[in-house]
Amino acid sequence: MRAVVIDNAEVSVAERPDPLLGDEQILVEVRAAGLNGADLLQAQGLYAPPPGVPVDLPGLEYAGEVVAVGSAVSRFQVGARVMGLVAGAAQAELVTVHERLAMPVPAGMRWVEAGGFPEAFATAYDALFVQAGLGAGERLLVQGAAGGVGLAAVQLGVAAGARVTATVRDQLLRPALEEIGADAVAPDAYGARAPFDVVVELVGGSNIAGDLAALANGGRICVIGIASGARVDLDLRQLMERRAVVRGSTLRARSIEEKALLARELEARVVPMVASGRVRVPVFAVFPLEAANEAYRRFAAGGKLGKIVLTVSTADVED
Repeated sequence: MRAVVIDNAEVSVAERPDPLLGDEQILVEVRAAGLNGADLLQAQGLYAPPPGVPVDLPGLEYAGEVVAVGSAVSRFQVGARVMGLVAGAAQAELVTVHERLAMPVPAGMRWVEAGGFPEAFATAYDALFVQAGLGAGERLLVQGAAGGVGLAAVQLGVAAGARVTATVRDQLLRPALEEIGADAVAPDAYGARAPFDVVVELVGGSNIAGDLAALANGGRICVIGIASGARVDLDLRQLMERRAVVRGSTLRARSIEEKALLARELEARVVPMVASGRVRVPVFAVFPLEAANEAYRRFAAGGKLGKIVLTVSTADVED
């Protein structure tokens, strides 16, 4: 199979052996695979995959068609349209997935949207509701809202009845956030909207002091991005006075059981909203697998609104 490979921090496409199918796994012919910040970090040697996952094959999310099933599989049959998270190697023509981690692709959802759905919406849903316990009527701040996860968090927050403020550095991108229900502001302007009950932090260390200062009593900060740094100087007195909670979260190294539970939550609560059009997967740019290096460079350049997605199969990705 053809796959995106990492060699000395360079990204290219090369032939690799087809993955072996386990008893509880499905083999998926990938039609589209989203690109994420973790892929760039892996390419730079800064984010190693969990044990057993190839270090040179990136890709955390996929959408495609089941072409074979293991002997113990019961949820899916050959021909099923599926999408989901994996710990790596999704940017390839074929990927094997534990059947409990796959989700059906709803009718009418394009492959490029399905390929960009799992990581962004799973990360955002987990941060908002599992980690931070966001409720209707609460005030939510999404720091760094222009990427796939940020846009997912804004949409899910609005759908949950929260009052959402979103920080976006590029002022030309803010109207799009306003259209989906957020109060979009510059990164240094959110203080006027404080206090916030929940902060989803996608930028990292340089923001934490400001997040804490803008937090309501009993507020929660969930850190899911560290582009601006992983270390902070935290005022514990302020943390105590506000009875605040600061949590961090990643999905990649979680157990199959934890990931399966999150997949069922998405299947029940979020996928129907995508199918109905209540929320959408914003796709910024689409590149063929052969142009993976170009796609990675575009991702690293910033200034995008939404997901960058690789199309993998030669089949019609508009299906």
